[in-house]
Formats: sequence, C-alpha cells, structure tokens
Amino acid sequence: MINKSYQTVFSRLDMLEAEVYYAPHFFSKEESDLYLQRLTEEIAWQQEEIKMFGKQLPLPRLTAWYGDKGYTYSGLYNAPQPWLSVLLELKERVEAASGDRYNSVLLNYYRHGQDSMGWHSDDEKTLGPGIASVSLGGERGFAFRHRKRKDLPPVKLTLQHGSLLLMQGATQQHWQHQLPKTSRPIAPRINLTFRTIVG
Repeated sequence: MINKSYQTVFSRLDMLEAEVYYAPHFFSKEESDLYLQRLTEEIAWQQEEIKMFGKQLPLPRLTAWYGDKGYTYSGLYNAPQPWLSVLLELKERVEAASGDRYNSVLLNYYRHGQDSMGWHSDDEKTLGPGIASVSLGGERGFAFRHRKRKDLPPVKLTLQHGSLLLMQGATQQHWQHQLPKTSRPIAPRINLTFRTIVG
C-alpha cells in the first residue's frame, strides 16, 4: 500500500485485477544521472547464460543480484552479493514511498535496444507480492498483458529516466510484463527491481 504522503506522486494504471502505480519523475534528473553513473561503475555485472532450444545462450542483458537471500529464476540460481551503500540508499527511498519492505534487488543492464526481457510474471512462490521497479537511463517501452483475458488490450507505457513503477497486490498472478527489443538508437538503461524473498 502506497504511503499516503506519496499518493500525489503516483498515477494508478487502469488494469483489472492489478495494483500498478507509476511515478515518471520519482527521482530528479540530477539524482537519476548520479545513480546511473554509480550503478554502472560499482555493480558487479555478469553475462548469464540460459538453456533454450537445447543450447546455452547468453541472456540479452547484463544482470546482478544483491541482498539478504538468494533467488532462482529461469533456472538460474543467484547467490546474493552484499548490499552496497548506493543500493541501500535507493532501497530506503523506495520503501518510504511504496510502504513495502524489500530484502533483495535484481539489477538488469540493457546496453542497447536489442537487450530485452520477454513476457513473464514474477510469481515464484519464494517472492512476496510487492515489486518496486526503478528505471535509470534511456527511455524504454514497457507492456503488460492479462494472463487469461485475451479480450483485454495490452497496457503500454514508457519507463522514463528516474521513474518508479510499483507492482503490488495480485498483479503477478493475473498479468505478465515485458521490455521488448527496439530498433531505434537508445541510450543504455539500468533497471532495479526491489523484491522480498520469503521462506
């Protein structure tokens, strides 16, 4: 549940069976530029591989996992790296707005428009319901689609530099989301998804 003092900062997306809130300018441009620089330099980025069609293929993005607990997704186990000061600072600010508490963060580094994330839901049993997504760098298109209601059109938005997207409640049970590829020239983007690993 969003902290009442932040409610004017967010807009709620019109989505059935979901609680999704978006603040396009949660961080100032100056803050966003500094966070982007620090994360680019300080994070221990990795190029993970995933098995698809019987082959080991590199993920179309760089990743990193920090926090208190490990996490498995897409068959990859992510051992947690210890929190960095910049991540704790971001976590504290996001928690103050979202009303949730997080013990881990997944970082994705999209180097260009061909780096992407396919349709998925973050609905693993080890995940708590609230996810907070911070976007820094080049603006990218983002989309939701309902998992069962094919009559509902996709919900699309542009994730801006310094924005915060909150996916709360039953969103992951009913909707998938993606960050599609784009052919247009685009600046690198870093995304942080703060999560709660339970159990």
